[in-house]
Amino acid sequence: MPRHRPVHLPRPTSPPPREEPRAVTLRQRLAELRGPAVAPRPLDARALAALAANPGCKRRALLDGAGVDKAALATALGSPAAFGQSQFAFMRGNAFEAKVKADGGTELMRLLHERLGGPGEPPHDVAVPDLTAAGPEGRAARTALALREATGAGGWALLDHPMLALEVAGSPAYLEPDAVVVHPDGTWTVVEIKSFPMIDGSADAAKVGAAARQSAVYVLALERIAEATDGAEVGHRVLLVCPKDFSNLPAASVVDVRKQRAVTRRQLTRLTRIEDIAAALPEGTTFDPERSPEELDTAVESVAAAYAPECLAACELAFHCRGKARTAGAVEALGRSVRGELGGLTTVGAVLAAAAGKEGDPADPTVAALRRAAALRAEALEGGPACH
Repeated sequence: MPRHRPVHLPRPTSPPPREEPRAVTLRQRLAELRGPAVAPRPLDARALAALAANPGCKRRALLDGAGVDKAALATALGSPAAFGQSQFAFMRGNAFEAKVKADGGTELMRLLHERLGGPGEPPHDVAVPDLTAAGPEGRAARTALALREATGAGGWALLDHPMLALEVAGSPAYLEPDAVVVHPDGTWTVVEIKSFPMIDGSADAAKVGAAARQSAVYVLALERIAEATDGAEVGHRVLLVCPKDFSNLPAASVVDVRKQRAVTRRQLTRLTRIEDIAAALPEGTTFDPERSPEELDTAVESVAAAYAPECLAACELAFHCRGKARTAGAVEALGRSVRGELGGLTTVGAVLAAAAGKEGDPADPTVAALRRAAALRAEALEGGPACH
């Protein structure tokens, strides 16, 4: 009988993932925006917190997502950033943090037990795992393992400067909180140690808000690890430790970061779509600091910004954006609250014209309020000399 040769059917091949070519294209596009010889600047918690504070700024979202060095870009534009922590403040902050964490974190655990613990004595048997590893990726993996082990052990653990990973715009951002405490019940608490004073039990509201936004980033990163850890739960109340009054003694307060966490999460979701912002840019746009100031100015202005005076304390490009806002007469330069009150009047010129009765609909409540204010001002100025 004739022998039949076996028929070898071709093995079915699975189609490549649809997202992969898109991700590669996005990485290439972001590299072009940075410049061919410019290494990406990694995102940190401060940068992510600043993004959450101004979620409507497409300019910052794109530049941070692309890893552009905004300080170098601002210098090349002729508007260098004039803020930052002084060397003295940096050394003072490090000395205070070392004091808080001395003796295996005894004082830190006392403060945490006082604010977040239950009845009884502060914990004394606290594990302090070694988080040493090669590179940020290795440290992040070692931190995740230490968190799982500490949660499974069912005791107290203090992780000093753990490394957390959070995916931002398709690439990992490595974050380093001051400390994370694991409770016996599996709760993880973020600890932020700051050098600004806490006077009479309260600190500067703006600085506390910045610390809360920064801590919310750490909470989000911890939640990714907690999802894969049995019995783990990330607390939304963080422990803020500051110097008490005008001394170097530590004091602590609890800050609820649920609102900041929600805002930051929405902003990170928006950041994952930076390819939409990049796709709208003119061909050949780049933020390479080696380009001429004129080219860089054109590139920066091709991305919409949402300037506010608060940007001066958080963004390296704030002075450039403020100059442009003032030149254009934009009311944003006066603050978000003023901008919100003025409705459709977007320039200072339009506001003054409406107040003078030259422009605007009298039926518009904003225009009516401006004209009433202008009339009261004129009346006060006319009657001013008679009052002396």
